[in-house]
Amino acid sequence: MPDYYPFDPEPRRPVRLPPPKSCDSQFHVLGDPAVYPTRPGAAYHMPSATWERARHVHAQLGIERGIIVQTTTYGADHRVVLDGLKALGPNYKGCANALVFGERDDAYLEELDAAGINGARFSFRAALGAVLDDAAFDRAVGKLTDLGWYMKVQPEQTGIAGSLDRLRDLTLPVLIDHMGRVDAAKGEDDPSFRALLDLLDKGNFWVMLSLGEKISKTGAPFDDVVPLARKLIVHAPDRVVWATDWPHPVSKQQPPNDADLLELLYRYAPEEADLTRILVDNPAKLFGFA
Repeated sequence: MPDYYPFDPEPRRPVRLPPPKSCDSQFHVLGDPAVYPTRPGAAYHMPSATWERARHVHAQLGIERGIIVQTTTYGADHRVVLDGLKALGPNYKGCANALVFGERDDAYLEELDAAGINGARFSFRAALGAVLDDAAFDRAVGKLTDLGWYMKVQPEQTGIAGSLDRLRDLTLPVLIDHMGRVDAAKGEDDPSFRALLDLLDKGNFWVMLSLGEKISKTGAPFDDVVPLARKLIVHAPDRVVWATDWPHPVSKQQPPNDADLLELLYRYAPEEADLTRILVDNPAKLFGFA
């Protein structure tokens, strides 16, 4: 596995706390490999990124809800997410890895559903080794529909534009991660940014404001990402959510303090009404919080 940087171990308090019931729409939990064996060929592992550490991050940030997203590290074995959900309680839900549809049976899917998992993440990043072929993708979409789950999409490193053929005809709720991995240097002229706006126009697509620190070409304080995020908020204000992406897997540079990322969101959404939609109302609707 390649070298990468760990998360900041000392999350600070943000300049101001977010609204009550704010949600971190994507974070991962990992653990002791003796308890949670890694999938052969996994791109990364970070056993220190436990649910206990995640809970501490959220407590510092003032985050009260969250979505544990199964990492490609464990593939179809969701024990770490199930244990995390039991420990963190009803303010947390889970998102499966799409490999589960090809490797586990319906009884296992029902177990995940009963535990509070109601979506599945599909990776289009070939480097992570967890990409479904076309036939498996189509079967998985059918399973999602039967379960009433949403689809979550991790775009290719080069952006979402290259995956449109798989996405444009979908009718179930679809959440596009990491702002579609737009090229901040190209700004609104980037084909992936234009493709993302077109998908949002369909009405069943959502976008997650995350990974701004990696999308940015200029580095901290990530000024080049701010206008793109603001454009997405204006374009689909009721279908935008936000996430830390903690513990920031496969980071080639030291990840920012997680409070920096929350404060970056405050720059994306300076109006309190927009911030409340992004952190509270929209995730409650998509993920099914009361």
